[in-house]
Formats: sequence, structure tokens, C-alpha cells
Amino acid sequence: MIPIIICGGVGTKMWPLSTSTLPKHFLPFVDGKSLFQANWNSLRKKYSPEEIYLQTNASQAKIAHSQVGELLSENIFIEPETRNQGPATGLAAAFLKKIGRGDEPFMLVQVDDLRFPEEDFLDFIDVAETLSLTTSKYITAGYVPNSVVLGVDYLLRGELVSGDSPIQVFEIADYIDRSETEKINEYMDSGRLLVHTNHTTMTPDNLLAMYKKYKPDWYTPLLEIVNGAIVADEYAKMAKGALEEVAKQSHKAGDSLVIMHPFKWIDFGTWEFVDRFYRENNYFANNGGQVQIDGENNFLWSESGKIMATIGVSDLVVVESKDGILVTKKDSSGKVGHVVDKINSGDV
Repeated sequence: MIPIIICGGVGTKMWPLSTSTLPKHFLPFVDGKSLFQANWNSLRKKYSPEEIYLQTNASQAKIAHSQVGELLSENIFIEPETRNQGPATGLAAAFLKKIGRGDEPFMLVQVDDLRFPEEDFLDFIDVAETLSLTTSKYITAGYVPNSVVLGVDYLLRGELVSGDSPIQVFEIADYIDRSETEKINEYMDSGRLLVHTNHTTMTPDNLLAMYKKYKPDWYTPLLEIVNGAIVADEYAKMAKGALEEVAKQSHKAGDSLVIMHPFKWIDFGTWEFVDRFYRENNYFANNGGQVQIDGENNFLWSESGKIMATIGVSDLVVVESKDGILVTKKDSSGKVGHVVDKINSGDV
């Protein structure tokens, strides 16, 4: 298996701490370490530095190398520009095929997520590797939610394919977009509805074949890259788009398998999720001390180490940084990205 840590976003929902110059996955959220460092350390329990790859842009590659000195420069795949996850995933496959590793399975390890216990995640990788060597199907992952999870897509699991080990594998009966709320609610208590957490695993050859079948306008530039064309020129020809533009067609056609999580998956998508992670692990938000009067459960973060105080309010997120101050209800923290949109539009 070739693990590829993939990162390149800004994490606008984590403003004002996460910025284009230092995105959230490089911030010290995990016991003094960044999400990138935490994911690297997890993979290092199984793989050597020579076996771990990173895909990102040029500026973030420099940050990554400063945080993990053993990261090899030749193992960094550079995206010339941001084209979203669909083109980026295809580019990873093209890079691997170009260096002669088209028949070796790879897994995309999303840098915004953590997986505990780490040992169970490593066992999960072994299962994914075996599957990708014995089938040409798209391999992904998911878990059964206790309630509706906002901002994610879902899978409906089908027949059991493999259950000999503690890690179960199922066919995918349907792909359910996050906007299909009626369908999500219909299956919520069925035990078949899964939050789709990606963990894309295939050989580069099989993934590129899937792109050729379902997204030929992406496949053509990728093939040119494999054949030695200038990466930046060809990558610019790929329209921006989500990986789901390819994957959901694979799911609906029965060309995909889903591995059930044997681990707990923590997605650092919003400040509310960060707060939950900190509470569950007895971590403390960065500040110079805090006072909460006539209120509770406020998440108070000060980048400059100021004392934070609240009176008469509960369940808020308050974040102070050199770039701004955020005050939001926890359950509204998913809208923080709209603030960044306003700032970038000059509407401030």
C-alpha cells in the first residue's frame, strides 16, 4: 500500500485561526501537534518515510517539510493549482503511474481527520490493500451514525462481502447526497445508512480506468501527464469538481465496496467538532485562563494567550487571533466559511 496524505485546502470554517498562510491542518490542535504531524506519526507506525507520500501545493509543501523533517522531497506530489478533490485524486494516480507504480494500491489519507485507535486504522489499511489487489472496484469507507451528520454525503450498504475478520466489507446499494434529507431520514434508523468518509483506495491503473469510464474530460489530461506532458498545462484543462462526480457513478453502478470503520473517525471540520474532541480527550483550549459566569460549555481560544471571560452565555465558540475575532453558537459554526467569503469579496 502507498499511503498518500492529501492536503491543500484552507479550512475556511476554522477562521480566524486557519488562514491561507497557515491552514488548520498545520495548527497545533492535537496535544501540541498539527493534524499533519498526527497523521504522519500514525502512518510511521507501519511505514518508513520512503513509503509515505504527500500531495499538496507548493506553499503547503514547505510548511509540511518544516513540521516533519523526515518527509522526503521526492515523495511530495505538487498540485500546480487548486482544482478540488476530483482532479487532485486523479493527479495522484497519474503521478504514481508515471513513476511505474500503476499496479500498486494507494490510499488517500485525508489530513483533516484523525482515527483512533491508530492500530485499528492500520488494520483497516491492510484490509483495503487486500481488496484493491483482488478487485478493480472503488474502495471507500463509512460508519453508522447515531444521528444526522451535517455537511457529509451518505452510502447505503448492501450485501456483506467479507465478515471473516472484525472489519466488515459491504457492497454499496446506493449513494445519497447530503441534500437528500428525506432519504437520509428514511434510512437513519435502518443500520444500513453510512456516513461516507472516503479513504479512497485503488490501484492507479484501476482509478484511471474509472475516470476514463465516468469522467473522460478529466481522464484525457491525466493520460497526457502520465505520458510526460507539462503537468501545469494539462492540469489547468481539468474543470474543478468533487471526487463524487466519479465515485457516485461507481457507487450507483455497483462498482464500489465500503469498509466499515473499525476505528473512531474524528473530522476537524468545524469549531464545534474541535470542541467535542477536546472535551472527550480532556484537552484545554489555548488561552491565558478563562472565566465563565452564569453560563457553561463555551469554547474559548486565544491565539495571543489572553484571559477569556463570558457572562450569561452558553454553548458559544469564541476565537481570537491576529486576523480577527469570531463569536458563534457551536451549532452554527458550520457557517463560518461564509464569513471568509464576505471578507474575500471585500464586503467588510
